[in-house]
Amino acid sequence: MGNFIRPLSECVSLIASDDTWIEGNAIQQLHTTATLPDMTYVAGMPDLHPGRGYPIGAAFFSVNRFYPALVGNDIGCGMSLWQTDISAIRPNMDKLEKRLKNMADFATQEWLADNLPAQTPENSFNYSLGSIGGGNHFAELQQIDQAFDVKAIEQLGLNTKALLLLAHSGSRGLGQAILRHHVDRFSHAGLVENSQESDEYIRQHNQALRFAELNRKLIAERMLQQLKADGSPLLDINHNLVEPYEVKGLNGWLHRKGATPSDRGAVIIPGSRGDYSYLVMPQPSDSSLYSLAHGAGRKWMRSECKDRLSTRFSPVQLSRTAMGSRVICQDRQLIYEEAPEAYKPISSVIDSMVGAGLITLLARLKPVLTYKTSGEKSE
Repeated sequence: MGNFIRPLSECVSLIASDDTWIEGNAIQQLHTTATLPDMTYVAGMPDLHPGRGYPIGAAFFSVNRFYPALVGNDIGCGMSLWQTDISAIRPNMDKLEKRLKNMADFATQEWLADNLPAQTPENSFNYSLGSIGGGNHFAELQQIDQAFDVKAIEQLGLNTKALLLLAHSGSRGLGQAILRHHVDRFSHAGLVENSQESDEYIRQHNQALRFAELNRKLIAERMLQQLKADGSPLLDINHNLVEPYEVKGLNGWLHRKGATPSDRGAVIIPGSRGDYSYLVMPQPSDSSLYSLAHGAGRKWMRSECKDRLSTRFSPVQLSRTAMGSRVICQDRQLIYEEAPEAYKPISSVIDSMVGAGLITLLARLKPVLTYKTSGEKSE
């Protein structure tokens, strides 16, 4: 276990195997973040990669104050997993792809009026509910490729003979507006706990978490309607958040930026659109700050992906993966930025966490059809 949880300093650790590729700039960002006032522990996950000033794929524990900038602009970014009634035995790929290609990126006002829960708070970003967004967000039909613990996955409600739907998105423009409001007033400074300013941020932050959770629910419901299928939610988890927490006997604030909580039951850790995803049962540990990797982690910067790949693949070729799955992405730049080659192999991330004793594998899931963008927008 010690070979996988590596102390880099008194308060900084990294979960990685000898084979896990981690960019040096991401390691430097871990150390830089550890020097923030009142920062106590920092843990990098095996999907660690550089962000804008702060690393992505990490957890941070501070006392007395917390840092909204460490949560970032996509508060509540996370994943929900749904069981569908679409047969996993030779699914009609042409029909599924055609139906999803006809889905606009944004829900219509009429659809939202009919499907928003009555108690949904009013705000100027509600028009974006039910939409995936850009970047690495996606929705994906998956099938169980290998079951490691049949009893456990049945208890979770999984049907091995039907497809699953994974939705990855967050709080859309709402989270960005909350961070912008904070940065305009305080730059990247932390907020002292129990102050008027910190209480205001936490209130807005928690609203964004609920917004993100509702957004993923509406994404799944829209897609199921488009596919003429039924489904039910199995789990939902946020990856970008801050919350009060006790770590090693200290009461403080646990920030996760692109990190999966390990204290909320089973979670899914996805690979790239051309790689497996894994359903796992976490083994909570303070050595990882009660957190796990949230995906494969980027290997290449977005700005370099098209130059690296455009001489080898056309957008049409990238809409088909080596695993036989399909990708709907009508944004020519985005399909290069999100190509499987731009990400680390998910196996290296999973192996590191297994080796560290942080997870037990429940099932391996294979991508069937990934939706990024149809290129159509209606509001």
